[in-house]
Amino acid sequence: MAVDRLLPTDEARDLIQLTRDVADKVLAPIVDEHEKAETYPDGVFATLGEAGLLSLPYPEEWGGGGQPYEVYLQVLEEIAARWAAVAVAVSVHSLACYPLMEFGSAQQQQRWLPDMLGGGTIGAYSLSEPQAGSDAAALTCKATAVEGGYRVDGAKAWITHGGIADFYNLFARTGEGSKGISCFLVPKDTEGLSFGRPEEKMGLHAVPTTSAHYDDAFVPAERRIGAEGQGLQIAFSALDSGRLGIAAVAVGLAQAALDEAVAYARERTAFGRRIIDHQGLGFLLADMAAAVDSARATYLDAARRRDAGLPYSRQASVAKLVATDAAMKVTTDAVQVLGGYGYTRDFRVERYMREAKITQIFEGTNQIQRLVISRHLAG
Repeated sequence: MAVDRLLPTDEARDLIQLTRDVADKVLAPIVDEHEKAETYPDGVFATLGEAGLLSLPYPEEWGGGGQPYEVYLQVLEEIAARWAAVAVAVSVHSLACYPLMEFGSAQQQQRWLPDMLGGGTIGAYSLSEPQAGSDAAALTCKATAVEGGYRVDGAKAWITHGGIADFYNLFARTGEGSKGISCFLVPKDTEGLSFGRPEEKMGLHAVPTTSAHYDDAFVPAERRIGAEGQGLQIAFSALDSGRLGIAAVAVGLAQAALDEAVAYARERTAFGRRIIDHQGLGFLLADMAAAVDSARATYLDAARRRDAGLPYSRQASVAKLVATDAAMKVTTDAVQVLGGYGYTRDFRVERYMREAKITQIFEGTNQIQRLVISRHLAG
């Protein structure tokens, strides 16, 4: 069921329609095949790039779409409603472009941004480590200054698109403490950079998540983004935007689960009536719809604050928390609506429930979101 969206311009309405057309023709027909077989959808991201859907919130002068975040997130939601793994990868690519866009020099932007934003190269974000997830200040991957650049040693973990992406935002230690971390833009063919085998995940099977290993890998000084020691500031600034992306993905996933549950409840009968006409089921579906609509309104509020140049860090954490918790609840309830069928892989709600779980974990667990929100309240 297409969401009746309130969009700011005719251009935005056309963009949503384009997204739906691409998602329905390119993504929807192959999602089940690739998720079940756990195979990567070659060519899909090139198609999204050609359609201009990989760089929507960035300036047109660099090859971006020049769209407000309010619109970009709704595009992401539409993609997620067809294929959550692809939507997550699109969100991560946008996140990976952020450090260069916001903290890179004019020369760096001129050299690398057009290809990144034009879809010619796909990016990944490597902040977490095997022993440093939520505690980003505990990073141990080390970049040692040498003539002409840095030698990098250490491991990174949980990299969406790992091993396939063309470039990686690397956050590595160049000094002591929280101010001793720097950001680098690392190409995939860097000598000394290798990747582990894809993780065996609960969901999002079609897009790999891997570890990365740096063994005396040389990264030229020109590939450091921002000042030395500015890494955590860059990382956390980027994550505010990334959390909104995950909120939109979660809403798209929840909307898809709601649509499947409603369609099933309209067709299935029990005791001589459609099950949607039984108050117990009807009220459950009503609560699911309210959760989806509320989560969407929450992420749109945060996006509009971002577009207006207002502080939005707390609102981004609220949106990520509310939307991903809603996705987990709605997808679980969708399985309940379908009963035994919902527990089988013959119906998509089983996959939606597995996929929803990770949205509560990455881009900062929901416990971390509560910590961020409470610290804002404390001043």
